[in-house]
Amino acid sequence: MSSEMNNGNNDFVPSNFIHRIIDKDIEEGIYGGRVHTRFPPEPNGYLHIGSAYAININYTIKEKYNGKFNLRFDDTDPKKEDVEYVNAIIEDMKWLGCDWEDRLFYASDYFEALYEYAVKLIKKSKAYVCDLTAEEIREYRGTLTEPGKDSPYRNRTIEENLDLFERMKNGEFPEGAKTLRAKIDMTSPNTNMRDPVLYRIQYTKHYRTGDKWCIYPMYDYTHPISDALENITHSLCSIEFLNHRPLYDWVLNEIDDFKTPPKQREFGRMSLKGVVTSKRYLREMVEGGYVDGWDDPRMPTLRGLRRRGYTPEAVRHFLGEIGISKDGSLVDGAMLEHSLRNDLKLKAPRRMAVLQPLKLVITNYPEGQVEWLDADNNPENPEMGTRKIPFSREIYIEREDFMEDPPKKFYRLFPGNEVRLRHAYFVKCEKVIKDDKTGEVVEIHCTYDPETKSGTGFTGRKVKGTIHWVSASHAVKAEVRLYDNFLLDKEDKKDWKEKINPNSLIILDDCYLEPSLGEASIEDKFQFLRHGYFCVDSKYTSNEKLVFNRAVSLKDSYK
Repeated sequence: MSSEMNNGNNDFVPSNFIHRIIDKDIEEGIYGGRVHTRFPPEPNGYLHIGSAYAININYTIKEKYNGKFNLRFDDTDPKKEDVEYVNAIIEDMKWLGCDWEDRLFYASDYFEALYEYAVKLIKKSKAYVCDLTAEEIREYRGTLTEPGKDSPYRNRTIEENLDLFERMKNGEFPEGAKTLRAKIDMTSPNTNMRDPVLYRIQYTKHYRTGDKWCIYPMYDYTHPISDALENITHSLCSIEFLNHRPLYDWVLNEIDDFKTPPKQREFGRMSLKGVVTSKRYLREMVEGGYVDGWDDPRMPTLRGLRRRGYTPEAVRHFLGEIGISKDGSLVDGAMLEHSLRNDLKLKAPRRMAVLQPLKLVITNYPEGQVEWLDADNNPENPEMGTRKIPFSREIYIEREDFMEDPPKKFYRLFPGNEVRLRHAYFVKCEKVIKDDKTGEVVEIHCTYDPETKSGTGFTGRKVKGTIHWVSASHAVKAEVRLYDNFLLDKEDKKDWKEKINPNSLIILDDCYLEPSLGEASIEDKFQFLRHGYFCVDSKYTSNEKLVFNRAVSLKDSYK
């Protein structure tokens, strides 16, 4: 797979306002014509489709301008972070098609530098140690309509602040007892500029630095400095960081160590209708047992999409189709499904699979005889060739393909009616066998016409219905999982627990597949005729059990 990550069509997305900003910077000679972007995830969860949107913007811009791209983990909150998430993010981004070459960084790489820059701010009287509690800091901050008020510790001397900050680093104070705050303006209309916290005390072992530090920098302080240290030119982030931009600029201006500091610019978020992408709520889903882990195929995580059967090409195409706006995009999930169908249409081999089996016996077919019939692997892509499928006296068909007392325009199998078995013969229903106790149809007996074999050019008569089947003695048994939307409505609401779709997962454990599927490998994808596109499950498939997930149905509602 190419490391290029574009919109899936080998061309770049149309020009947008971010491109125009960069074009202007290049024209004016800022950064010497360089374009260097980054994606800075916090390792406190798995990447989701919204994360992929931000990744795609940064990466395609790097591609468009032949620039550079960094992956940096903003790992400044050890209470929420874990190496599990680091490894998962790296793997998912590689799956998506990202290549950061040798530029994998961690904010924790810069803890020494961040500390020294904080000391510099104290020496410039631009930062001070504050003894207010977190609750008191919120009270002093004021509201959107009322200014804040100065901390009683705001006017400590530089010497006192330097001493206290070093003692904070040395672990002399309890957690939460003191913070280091920027000294900006408690009357600013932007509450982010009202003396924000730069450092807090936290006695938590860091997954990379261990117990070396007991003070940790805040994201809004760490982010701009990390960007500048990595020579990032354009720090592209989602719109909720717009009000944080003045603080981003303030930090870099006050430190004043960077000749041409990076620019933060914001784009609108992308949300899918009816899909929760808040990391907090996703964590609740996992920890509460509402889903089967971060990789549950109903989750909007990249790991979940991959396990369900999505391809990186389909995801990239979907992201490229959305484009970039300042206001954000609310996108119907049908658009994502449409991209997957388009991607798999020419790639996925066709196979026959019976998900709710009903036995059919061809009474006039010789017992013990087996024919190996020719079937195309993909009629839309002849280059994929053909395969052999076994045909015998006893086969399975879909239960829904037979009705004892059918309505009008039911063209499949019923007593006295004749249908074509795909790739095989015409069969006619002659007898119905029922369970003596329940009255349920358990078997149907048919006769076949040897002259009607597919591919022989038979034109003696026509039938209106064609159904798929598998040979009973050759079939591979499998579990098939059918997925639907996790939520019932299309609103991303906080009360998601009341919107869970009880049919978001249906497990069929008595399915029969044509024998070639027994050789399928993890994540192999197929179109099951009439059912949709399916993928070999990576979590529950074993030598003893074959499990398929439905990635998407064949019906396309996106227009």
